[in-house]
Amino acid sequence: MNTFLSNQNIQMPNMIYGTAWKKENTTDFVYQAIIKGFKGIDTACQPKHYREDLVGQGLLKAYESGVKREDIFLQTKFTPIDGQDKLNMPYLENDEIEVQVEKSFETSKRNLKTDFIDSYILHSPVYPGAKLQRVWEKMQEFYDKKEVGQLGISNCYDLDVLVYLYNNAKVKPSVIQNRFYAQSGYDKDIRKFCLEKGIIYESFWSLTANPHILSSELLQKLAHKYERGVAEIFYRFLNHINIVPLNGTTSSIHMIEDLKINEFELLSEEIDEISKLLN
Repeated sequence: MNTFLSNQNIQMPNMIYGTAWKKENTTDFVYQAIIKGFKGIDTACQPKHYREDLVGQGLLKAYESGVKREDIFLQTKFTPIDGQDKLNMPYLENDEIEVQVEKSFETSKRNLKTDFIDSYILHSPVYPGAKLQRVWEKMQEFYDKKEVGQLGISNCYDLDVLVYLYNNAKVKPSVIQNRFYAQSGYDKDIRKFCLEKGIIYESFWSLTANPHILSSELLQKLAHKYERGVAEIFYRFLNHINIVPLNGTTSSIHMIEDLKINEFELLSEEIDEISKLLN
């Protein structure tokens, strides 16, 4: 389970390094993550929360040390205007939505020192549906030009929106990236739809939003049994239920430990027991 296969036949790493809120330390953290073994990097063209330009510097540093671009799964996002700091964004407020997407994408390619983005994500749905289709059609152009490998959406907690997008898109979404937390019912219906359609579900806030699970007697017991940290147990569980977690750790020790989830498997009854904690 080192990789997950999307509906575009793209091999995605089973854990992706998240670069939000790393600020001026982004270059070093990205470099460390790759050197420690991360094969996937997630970012966004959203200066408010990401330093995508410094992600690019971290990638460059890794390439200079011998890492190959084709060995890294690179994912970034178009962030609609509601998620931007209007004083610092990659497009103008009065640009047509298609122009906003185009400018953001070109900025991302420059920032990330690449002509190809493995996975390009709409950071959050836009409304009404006709506007969502305009954004998606522009993103499809990048796919058609072979500038991106697959498309996806983030922060989409309404199954009807995902179904609408899937049914109306020529290039079907391959990824949905959502906060994995109790308030959304852990996206049970969305995850079921994803499984049916070959859409990879990526989770963020996987640890932060679930301290009650990490501190549970069950996870403590499993951590002791497998001689792993509770975070590793939970990350492994997520893989077992077809989820690719984002990992934003700034600890090089945790980077090494968390990537070791490939070295063990939970029993089916243990997976079932942890699943009950999501109810």
